[in-house]
Amino acid sequence: MKLKKNDNVKVLAGKDKGKSGRILKIDHESERVVVQGVNMIKKTMKKRSQQDQGGIKEIEAPIHVSNVAFLLKNGQTSRIGSKFDEKGVKVRFAKKTGEVV
Repeated sequence: MKLKKNDNVKVLAGKDKGKSGRILKIDHESERVVVQGVNMIKKTMKKRSQQDQGGIKEIEAPIHVSNVAFLLKNGQTSRIGSKFDEKGVKVRFAKKTGEVV
């Protein structure tokens, strides 16, 4: 998986198509990502202590990684590749523009 935590991504498919956000969590086994403010679901939470508030809360549900694309600073989406720079360090780059991410 080429995406990492805190990358900005745009949703390409699903009910939140067109929305963008920051990756909060990545599950490498199921190839899913949790994006901030996208794919919100309502979940009932049990009261865990006297001070804890139970009830219905809205949380982000995971999205399959194929339904999101890396978002560049200029607002375009791009695929991510990896290459070695002049110093021999492996870096990620945007395939559309060639800039190092």
